[in-house]
Amino acid sequence: MELSTLSPQILLFLFCAACVAGFLDTLAGGGGLIALPAIILSGVPPLNALATNKLQGTVGTLTASLIMFRKRQVSFHRVKHLMLFAFIGSACGTIAVQFIDTSILHVIIPMALLITGFYFLLSPGLHNRQQDEKMSKSTYKKTIVPLIGWYDGMFGPGTGSYFVLAGVALRGLKLIDSTAVAKTLNFATNFASLLLFLSLGKVVWLVGLVMMAGQFIGAWLGAHFLLKINPLYIRFLVVIMSFGMLVKYGFSMGWFN
Repeated sequence: MELSTLSPQILLFLFCAACVAGFLDTLAGGGGLIALPAIILSGVPPLNALATNKLQGTVGTLTASLIMFRKRQVSFHRVKHLMLFAFIGSACGTIAVQFIDTSILHVIIPMALLITGFYFLLSPGLHNRQQDEKMSKSTYKKTIVPLIGWYDGMFGPGTGSYFVLAGVALRGLKLIDSTAVAKTLNFATNFASLLLFLSLGKVVWLVGLVMMAGQFIGAWLGAHFLLKINPLYIRFLVVIMSFGMLVKYGFSMGWFN
């Protein structure tokens, strides 16, 4: 694309969108459904938009992950193998998206958002306390984590929410703990996808650099709020984000015309 088409107003819009996306993504996931449409609206072609979204999203999730490690909300030793499987899944998904018909995502995305929203809304056990495990760590690591990673490599928006949901529903984690772990896994998936997109030369650097700055600010603020916020607020923020993203996706697909 021609960089001359990116006016200062468009760049400011992208910076603000990245700030909001980074903040919300750190708390509840789903920032990609703010950032990715913003990039596309600025005139970036879809595949380049996916690549550029990974660049700015990686900065946000890295910022949040480093704060989680520094604040000892999660240890690298605890999540390193999960991050590896998330990385592998995302790399495979990014390779696959170059060759397959992505129209299947028009079914997967709304269904995933709907399930996430209703689970967080209706589940009586979603509080900041430990729950019973429904899946072993080994099975979770080898199946669910790379599967979500695959989705992130192929498309991405909502990945953070899905990692939070999986940690609470399947591993019995506290909501805050699951959210902290989700940041590290989301960084691994973003980074894997970014490396492949960089090798293919798909990143629009001016857009990416502007949004990286916004993501850093938003994620830094979100990570500090996460350590202080009432877990109940996170629960309802996930619900709002899930249904809000579903409605936004519906409008973009013309469901309401």
